[in-house]
Amino acid sequence: MKTGGCRYGTHRVIEPKGVLPQPARVLDNDMSEIWDNELLLDVIRLNVDSASFHQIKNKLIAQGHSDLEKAFADHAIDLTTRTGKHKNEDTGSGGMLIGRVAAIGPNFEMKDKIKVGDTVASLVSLSLTPLKINSVKRVLLDKDQVEIDGQAILFSSGIYAKLPDDMDENLALSVLDVAGAPAQAERLCKPGDTVVIIGANGKSGVLCNAVARERVGVSGKVIGIVRKESYIPTCLETGCHEVIIADATDAITIQREVARLTDGKMADVVINVVNVEDTELPSVMACRDRGIVYYFSMATSFTRAALGAEGIGADVDMILGNGYAHNHAAISIDLLRRNPVLMKLFQERYTD
Repeated sequence: MKTGGCRYGTHRVIEPKGVLPQPARVLDNDMSEIWDNELLLDVIRLNVDSASFHQIKNKLIAQGHSDLEKAFADHAIDLTTRTGKHKNEDTGSGGMLIGRVAAIGPNFEMKDKIKVGDTVASLVSLSLTPLKINSVKRVLLDKDQVEIDGQAILFSSGIYAKLPDDMDENLALSVLDVAGAPAQAERLCKPGDTVVIIGANGKSGVLCNAVARERVGVSGKVIGIVRKESYIPTCLETGCHEVIIADATDAITIQREVARLTDGKMADVVINVVNVEDTELPSVMACRDRGIVYYFSMATSFTRAALGAEGIGADVDMILGNGYAHNHAAISIDLLRRNPVLMKLFQERYTD
């Protein structure tokens, strides 16, 4: 067993030297011998970040691939073979995984008590996780997930969650993948607030709907924005008071409709959880002066958000989504357990 590794994983960085694993281009994914401060996992399934998954899928379609499952599998193997991790080379985002504990280095900083054989979910991005894919068993194109035979490393600085015994593994994976969004929504939304959620029908969107509804109380309002009328029932069932049908990139329509539903006051908090680009300004234009815009989407561009807000004279506080928040895994799992509507929805969408 190798000794003296960095708790942040810089000992696994091949190129360029001197950077942390996330911005690195290439990591060492040799699993034959681990370092004394690492956790080795036998990987069961990857949950690829939604923006990344759809970007890869659309790219493969544009390249003329007819068998998308095979093309996606080949892409995943090629990417991890070349770079040592599953970091989308266009979007820069990753995702997370579930796996069984194969080995625990004696100097690994254990957050939750685990042992060899336990099933855990990584709560750090695949974009910084050394990953070796031996084979792809199945690509779930409708769930943004990939079943693999492979191994991964978590560093001492990394966070993870032992999967609950009373919940399907794939269901838990789907929830934990976006656990940062409802945890941050719980912090940001206050009683009496008007909250706008752009992408209210998606995985993180429905969780944010429910949290926002709880937090704003009887004097607040939750407004969902989605692109299809067929999404309206789900939005209303999971917490929205009102639903706007609009393209998430259509700033003028979104500004007009939010103004109509709020008597011109606009939103106190805007939560952006869509997986497409160019939604920064529509989020800003839905928000009131000195309100909060929370960008959870990995498709967000800081440049477009900052310069766009400046260009229209919008004085709002913008928060870039951090996938980690204290106790975010427990918050999201508890939300699912106590909300039968969400539980049923996630079971229907994300279990096999």
